[in-house]
Amino acid sequence: MHIKTSHKMEEKAILPLLLSMAFPPMVSMLIQALYNIIDSIFVAQISENALTAISLAFPIQNLIIALSVGIGVGVNSYISRKLGEQKPKEVQYAITHGLILSAITAFTVTVLGLLTLSSFFSFFTNDPFILEDASIYTRIILSFCIAPFIHICIEKVFQATGNMVIPMGLQAIGAIINIILDPIMIFGYFGFPAMGIAGAAIATVIGQCTSMILSICILLWQKHQLYMCFFPTPIQPSIFYKILVVAIPSACMNALGSILVVGLNALLVTFSNLAVAVFGIYFKLQTFIFMPVSGLIQGAMPIMGYNYGAKNKQRLIATLKNSYLISFMIMMFGFLLFMIFPVQLLQFFHATDEMLAIGVPALRIISISFLPASLGIILSTLFQSTGSGGSSLLIFLLRQLLIVLPLSYLLSKIFGLPGVWISFLFAEGGAAITAQILYLRFKRRDAIFKGKDSSEADDSKLIQETKEA
Repeated sequence: MHIKTSHKMEEKAILPLLLSMAFPPMVSMLIQALYNIIDSIFVAQISENALTAISLAFPIQNLIIALSVGIGVGVNSYISRKLGEQKPKEVQYAITHGLILSAITAFTVTVLGLLTLSSFFSFFTNDPFILEDASIYTRIILSFCIAPFIHICIEKVFQATGNMVIPMGLQAIGAIINIILDPIMIFGYFGFPAMGIAGAAIATVIGQCTSMILSICILLWQKHQLYMCFFPTPIQPSIFYKILVVAIPSACMNALGSILVVGLNALLVTFSNLAVAVFGIYFKLQTFIFMPVSGLIQGAMPIMGYNYGAKNKQRLIATLKNSYLISFMIMMFGFLLFMIFPVQLLQFFHATDEMLAIGVPALRIISISFLPASLGIILSTLFQSTGSGGSSLLIFLLRQLLIVLPLSYLLSKIFGLPGVWISFLFAEGGAAITAQILYLRFKRRDAIFKGKDSSEADDSKLIQETKEA
């Protein structure tokens, strides 16, 4: 089977290639971030308790996305490398194996989540109204979580082949449907009953299910460079293993956000429910900065993976450098936005004076950590693309668990609530330093850096043939 992506992966100039592949997912991620913000804005109009409820529910939502993206990244990394190695049959097999893993994981999450939901929320609050709202919202999300699992897996398949437009469209359609339905179902417009926080959850799952159905239809019926091969496709444990080697660390990395939120919510609730709500708002706002970077790494990962598989060191390093520069500029923009306009950002959520007193210093302090974060994120992408999932996992553990949680507890005893926000600076700075050390070790040990890359080898061969002629 001829793979149409190989020509541009091998020959197109890196910066235009990176921008062309990163722009569609960056747009779709921005739309997704817009959905996150608008969803919270509408819920904030119900009550402050409702906003706190979805802040408590956010870790479970984030866990669902983390696991689905983890499997998708494992499939993406595997397919990218096999494209570079020119092994199309293994690419076909990876699609089926990825979908099987996605379905099994979704079923497991649904069952375990519904069984443990009540005890999970009771750990954070005894307020019956917050407990009821959080439980209603999350039960609906869990019951239909297979939709993001399947949709994201298929999305990553397209991205691995260099097709970024279809994933952008799928993300955009789901998010836009969600945004349109939110006010209709929350407040009861156009003949719909006012369902409150349940309406927000229903709008979310309708958008996700729409994206899933469309992605399956496109995968099965639209002509593109990968032709599905469901049956007879032999189930190969080795392919599951190779996908999971990257998928598990990636899922753990993404799930760390959920663990971080759970841990910090447990600490913040000792100050006030309002502190929990402020942290939930911050997490939604920061998606406007981190989501475009996520789109960037979605574009960079298949380029890195392909050229690593093709042993083209020059293009691999060029992709790394360009990705870092772009991500740093995005992070700098976020830093300036949070530093200069924190009041205006918080007022989108009907912030009271008490919320502003907590939220303004929170946004300003945490935004400083955006600057070193760009280095850790991009080097983690390199490690994922080359199959070094363990190094990526370590960086994310430092960014979102090993430093933040213990240090936030310690600093909160010294500085009060601002100490929680200061811990983010130490976490991102420490992770960036560690990422640089791991990268230097990677360069010393990996075979691609120990000799001529493919492009250099081709040049040498051409020179030799010219001399012989």
